[in-house]
Amino acid sequence: GKEAATANAVIAILTIGGQQLFSFFTFSCPCHVGQNLIYGLAFLGVPALILLVLGYALNNQTWRLVTGKRSPLQEQTTPNRLLQCKLICFVLCSITGRALVAPVTWLAVTLINGSYYVCAMSEYVSVDYYGTDLNVTASEHRKILAEFPCSQLVPPELSRARDEVILLLRYQSQVAGWLLIAVVVITVFLSYCLASCFSPLSFLHFRYWSSYVHNEQELFDEATDQHSRLYAMQHIKKFFGFVPGSENVKEIRIPSLREWQAISGLAFLKQMDKEHYDYSLLHDWAVKEPVDGKYLKTDEDP
Repeated sequence: GKEAATANAVIAILTIGGQQLFSFFTFSCPCHVGQNLIYGLAFLGVPALILLVLGYALNNQTWRLVTGKRSPLQEQTTPNRLLQCKLICFVLCSITGRALVAPVTWLAVTLINGSYYVCAMSEYVSVDYYGTDLNVTASEHRKILAEFPCSQLVPPELSRARDEVILLLRYQSQVAGWLLIAVVVITVFLSYCLASCFSPLSFLHFRYWSSYVHNEQELFDEATDQHSRLYAMQHIKKFFGFVPGSENVKEIRIPSLREWQAISGLAFLKQMDKEHYDYSLLHDWAVKEPVDGKYLKTDEDP
């Protein structure tokens, strides 16, 4: 929908800006045989890999797909296996498509920029580019080529050859960048076409369904926040003796040392019975302990 397209555009713009800043402040080709390729590919691939992992990690659908799969209740309500596999594949494709926006943008921008590719591939260009009249060995040829990304290291007599090599590598890099963009755009377009063709819904019905899912999620989040707040408030009231935010508090409860210790420490999700969980130590205390303790009257007058 429009929100997904907007989110993808924002991610792409942030990635482009980050790449430009990253290149300006950190990239400096070593211009040394054997190191150029590793350095250039590291700057190309590692940030893209990190962005891909972040794309998966920051997508709620990823956690919805993997959370609670070992629950015995989940096993009892498992739907048709074939239908489940199809649904998992569909969700994975959706998650992957969103996760690929940032890394593909990074790779496309860096390839069009050309600096990383020039650094990585300079020593592998054909030695014919700087003439055959130099009486040097093959290893020396590679050493000279490896120094081409660093103009200050290149002798004056090889400046023209260096310019030709840099132009060739930038051409290759930029062509690869635009080809990557073209492949991605075509793939995304064909994916949407196939999804629309196999959709059981008509165009307007699909728009209604998308709107419904969006509104349901928003309302569910609102209800979750309000429900959990009201539920937690009951436990807070039992512990402290009043409801937070109340203007007319007649008395407050004084928790004992044992009770303070009971609600302090590390809390893990704890199953109470086959249907319910304790969400925190305070929740566990409120469910198990009777309502008693020491109360103190409050003086309303200043």
